[in-house]
Amino acid sequence: MENLTSRKLTWKHYLVVASLLFGLFFGAGNLIFPLHLGQLAGAHWGQAAAGFLITGVLLPLLSVLAVAITRSEGVYDIGKPLGAGFAVVFMVLIHATIGPLFGTPRTATVSFTVGIAPFLPKNVERPALLIFSALFFAAAFAFSYQPNHILSNIGKVLNPLFLALLFLVFVVAFLRPLGNPNTAAVTSAYEHSALVNGFLEGYNTMDALAGLAFGVTVVTAVKSMGQRDAKSVSKVVAKSGVLAVAAIAVIYLLLILMGAMSLGKFKVSDNGGVAFNQIVSVYGGAFGQALLAFLITVTCLTTAVGLVAAFAQDFHEHFPRVSYHAWLALSCLASFFTANFGLDAIIAWSTPMLMFLYPLAMVLIMLSVCSPLFKRDGVVYFFVIVFTVVPALGDMFVAFPSVVSRSGFGLWVAGLRAHLPLASMGLSWLVPALIGLACGLLVHYLRSRKAAPVLEEE
Repeated sequence: MENLTSRKLTWKHYLVVASLLFGLFFGAGNLIFPLHLGQLAGAHWGQAAAGFLITGVLLPLLSVLAVAITRSEGVYDIGKPLGAGFAVVFMVLIHATIGPLFGTPRTATVSFTVGIAPFLPKNVERPALLIFSALFFAAAFAFSYQPNHILSNIGKVLNPLFLALLFLVFVVAFLRPLGNPNTAAVTSAYEHSALVNGFLEGYNTMDALAGLAFGVTVVTAVKSMGQRDAKSVSKVVAKSGVLAVAAIAVIYLLLILMGAMSLGKFKVSDNGGVAFNQIVSVYGGAFGQALLAFLITVTCLTTAVGLVAAFAQDFHEHFPRVSYHAWLALSCLASFFTANFGLDAIIAWSTPMLMFLYPLAMVLIMLSVCSPLFKRDGVVYFFVIVFTVVPALGDMFVAFPSVVSRSGFGLWVAGLRAHLPLASMGLSWLVPALIGLACGLLVHYLRSRKAAPVLEEE
């Protein structure tokens, strides 16, 4: 018989898992969005940071725990209690969002916006982005065509170097602040709803979705350390996760503060990539900017390789008639195409999709974490998802750029959605989801009571 006793781990094992989690979650968006949030929130940076940390730090940790607790092999298994059809659709939407539609193209556009654009005249940025993104995704395709450890080994050296230089920027920024964050101007959206807007801004990191898609990587690593049962795996993931997300939370707080301080010298930028450029140019000049640009390009490339490879592997597994290399080529080509719309356009069009997907992901994560309490009964999942999906679709339409949101259909949807509680905050799904949870648990309880006498008679 297999020995089911999990061996005791040392602190070094926990650090290894924590490092893996950190690498999984910290990517291109994790640098630019908290910085931009600080500029938007200004003096209300504290409330905005609290909201951001819920969706940007706590929820990703819970997503990995959800994978561990339910013993899932991937995002498909997370949605399986609702049937194979829903599970496939959910998997496709998650991978498309963190992959070729938004997440993967963002790795190239952030690299370009931070690293290349500051050294170019405005009139050549478009063709330069075309050339850069072509080379970027050609490299991503080459490195992931035959999975090897070359780029990951480079990343193990350069990623810590990037973080060390980022820490140096923090030290200089706080020793020579550009302004007082507590007196910084506050944008209108953050005057009275800084906490909720910070919460919604955390969607942009896409880390909760990434945790569902890649959490199995972490769980597999923990199992390889001799952890046999699900309870032990969950404990290791939780303890290591606290270390990883604590480090990420500190970086987020410093970036948000730095963004708020930058208002002493700069106006609110179009995006966090521009803000990062401005701050680094003040403190490091052209040399510091070039060095950080090189390092962030390498870190974004390692992220892109992981994303395109994961997309190709998962899609090949569920749609095996198409080869891994064909899915890989499709992912890289689609990401290249999307990247050339530019960072601002990617952010603008990703927001509606995230307003739809994040509520579904959040309720599935919470249901998965709590699933032992109701034996992962599909009826509970069904009621919660049905009550969540309709208002989430409304939030999606309202969040679209004006070409959609201000159309006749968009205004009609907005009118219906306005009657739901918390709609003005972008949380119209929350109360219906709780009602769905109550209904689902009630049906589960009644079915359990009905089944109990039958079992006793047998």
